[in-house]
Amino acid sequence: MYRKVFSKSALFLRIIFILGLFLVLIIGGFTYKHIQNLTDSTKQIVNTYKVNVEFEKVMSYLKDAENGHRNYILTKDTIYLKPYLTGRDKVNESFAQLKEIASDSEEQKNNLKTLSKYIDALFVNFSETTEFIERNQTLSEAFKTNFFEEKIITDSIRQKLDEMINLENSLLKQYQEKHKSNLKFTPLFLYLVLLFTLVLIIISYYKITNDFKNIKEINNQLSIFKEAAVQLEMVGKHGNWVWHVATNTFTFSDNLYRVLGEKPNAFQPTLEGFMEFVHPEDKEKFAKDVEDMMRKEDLPFIYYRIIQKDGAIKHIKGYGKLLVNEDGEKRIIGNVTDISDEIERFLEIEERNLELEKNNKELSEFNYVASHDLQEPLRKIQTFISRLEDKEADKFSSSGRQYLERINVAATRMRSLIDDLLQFSRTNKPDKEFVETDLNELLENAKQDVAESISEAQATVVNDVLPTLHVIPFQIHQLFLNLLSNSLKYRKKDEAPLITIQYSIVNSKTEETLQKVVKGNFHKISFSDNGIGFDPQYAKQIFELFSRLHNKHEYSGTGVGLAICKKITDNHGGFIFAEGQLNLGATFTIYLPV
Repeated sequence: MYRKVFSKSALFLRIIFILGLFLVLIIGGFTYKHIQNLTDSTKQIVNTYKVNVEFEKVMSYLKDAENGHRNYILTKDTIYLKPYLTGRDKVNESFAQLKEIASDSEEQKNNLKTLSKYIDALFVNFSETTEFIERNQTLSEAFKTNFFEEKIITDSIRQKLDEMINLENSLLKQYQEKHKSNLKFTPLFLYLVLLFTLVLIIISYYKITNDFKNIKEINNQLSIFKEAAVQLEMVGKHGNWVWHVATNTFTFSDNLYRVLGEKPNAFQPTLEGFMEFVHPEDKEKFAKDVEDMMRKEDLPFIYYRIIQKDGAIKHIKGYGKLLVNEDGEKRIIGNVTDISDEIERFLEIEERNLELEKNNKELSEFNYVASHDLQEPLRKIQTFISRLEDKEADKFSSSGRQYLERINVAATRMRSLIDDLLQFSRTNKPDKEFVETDLNELLENAKQDVAESISEAQATVVNDVLPTLHVIPFQIHQLFLNLLSNSLKYRKKDEAPLITIQYSIVNSKTEETLQKVVKGNFHKISFSDNGIGFDPQYAKQIFELFSRLHNKHEYSGTGVGLAICKKITDNHGGFIFAEGQLNLGATFTIYLPV
């Protein structure tokens, strides 16, 4: 149970860890993307700034060149040509820089080409104007036209630069708009992810704390269990061992050493060390059992002897079972038990059983022989009584004849008692043969045996159809005969006997008399009558040997008949119960196992 709980807990923590790691990766990815976007935006801004600066530089260089050229026109001083002459190189440098850093859009590339043409045209115009000045043709119409074209080109350049700056700023704005939503969403997303991660951390902390609490509680229980197991080992004379299959090493419990008559850890826990204690006559078999265990990775119950160092011989029972943990590690956990006391008790019980069986046999034989031997003098007594009654009765006084009658009654009762004892002794004899028998035939035979009594009492016997069972025929016949005789004997004087025999198959759960005794299905046969009945307090006593509930002068009998019935049902693994009420009849119920 605990293993299953911790397995689920470990799985839950693994899931939390993997989910947390995944969230960290997401946060890292979004953070990197966010920083990358910020870096790109910064680069774009810086780049746009550089482009605009270069545009301003170009414009400045062109203005310097234009101003220097105009001053040269007015003064014809060549010193003013220096900005004009150096301006071309500077413009070219800035223009080359613009080609590298300007936007890669097709429109901007076309603008650069157009601007380049305008600049080239401007410097061509400067050169032509300079030639007019050198030829002193400043008042010519061609010069005026050329000077006017210079202004047009300059305005075109200025206009084109403004367009390019505006385009660059527009592209920057578009880029910023493109990343604005991402930059706005990213902090919120990161906050939510961090919040979720914090929730996972809190859940994990709670789970880990709870698991530590459970582990502490379980460790306390395990400590108690371990101590109880140690005490149980010592009381029960048990010892445990573990064979680690992968490493071929053993672990012995402290009490295993005690079973061997040694102190804990008295020697290294090895197979060879244990073998030194095995009885020489059992070593070969023990070695074979161990070899089978290592090959089959299983150890069924084995029995062997050991010799302790003090010379005491102990009988040992061993057992082992393979266990595989979650990592696939195989271990055989075994147990050894000192069963010397059990062996001694078993041998003692066997000896007593043999002695008891011998005594019972002798007692049965004595009872049987004694009963037979008692019949011989009894027959002589009855014979002489009969002769006295036939030939000498008229010579006796009235009191003498009364004494003679009493002697005859006593002898007859003794004869009946001996016959019952013989019958009881037959039920105790060991040679009982169970035969598949139709109980209806046995019941009919019993009826025939008491047919005269049935007729004399004008009795009625009603019975269900009985089954065919595996029984001892003569005993079941005797059982039926005794129960019929009992119902006929204890009948009411003013009412004809009615004996009802019923049969059914029942379960012990439905029978109140069997619920606390046994479980299973039974054949139920009940004998009910309308006789004098008996007091319910004697329901168990009437099955005891020589037990009688009535005076011998009221009803004849020896008190053996129902004891025989009880013995017969016992021989068949069954039960017999009696129920009765005074003057309301009695019911005897037989239960024979299905």
